[in-house]
Amino acid sequence: MLSALILLLNFGGAAALKICSFNIKSFGGSKISKPDVRDIIVESISRCDLMLIMKIKDAKGKAFDQLMTHLNNRSRTRANEFSSVISERLGRKSYKEQYAFIFRQKMLSVKSVYQYPDTQTEDEDAFAREPFVVWFSSPKTEIKDFVIIPIHTAPEAAVKEIDELYDVYQNVSQLWQSDNFVIMGDFNAACGYVPKRQWVNIRLRSETEFVWLTGDKLDTTVKTSTKCAYDRVVLRGEKMIEAVNPESVEVFKFKDNLASLSRRLWP
Repeated sequence: MLSALILLLNFGGAAALKICSFNIKSFGGSKISKPDVRDIIVESISRCDLMLIMKIKDAKGKAFDQLMTHLNNRSRTRANEFSSVISERLGRKSYKEQYAFIFRQKMLSVKSVYQYPDTQTEDEDAFAREPFVVWFSSPKTEIKDFVIIPIHTAPEAAVKEIDELYDVYQNVSQLWQSDNFVIMGDFNAACGYVPKRQWVNIRLRSETEFVWLTGDKLDTTVKTSTKCAYDRVVLRGEKMIEAVNPESVEVFKFKDNLASLSRRLWP
């Protein structure tokens, strides 16, 4: 199951910041060329200050730029409201995907980016799509900077990849001087992909300094036949954890909220 939902969280201060995660099913030229589909995606992104986009599968490299153009052209009074940063194409063999972050420029800026190399001794190539890590500056919020580690796991390797995110955190925390971390994305962390008996083998779960905002019973799927908490948000850092209200996490059911637009995206 591929998630096509948005996970929202807010942390306060001088201004609240809405951070979201969206796995767009096989985003590329076909979707961006359909006005009704494009409108759903643009409307969903515009609801957030910072959006992680997953499963960009555009080999030609044009669809994401077109998405940004449509997003920034939607309002004449707020030209170039959003900026972005995108990874290289990631994956084994011929199958490739990209991560991207889209953010409001008046709220955020990028301090640094880091493509996790996934070359650990005796554990090389642990990820199908290595995390593209971004360090953000957020001067208007209580938390002035934070790091996001994104992930879209391979479903059949979800247990291993979620566990390996602990190593990614350790690596990045040594590289950058930030205490505030958000690990988020499509973990495939439920149902048949992560059986209950396997949670004890996942360090990101067993180490108590990590706080999971998304519970195991949260439904982040779009099909009515499934109810699985595939998408997750995990926090690390005392100030970050204190700044976030756990009840602010939501699943945006765009098929319900934007029903008139959504039929051709996920029929």
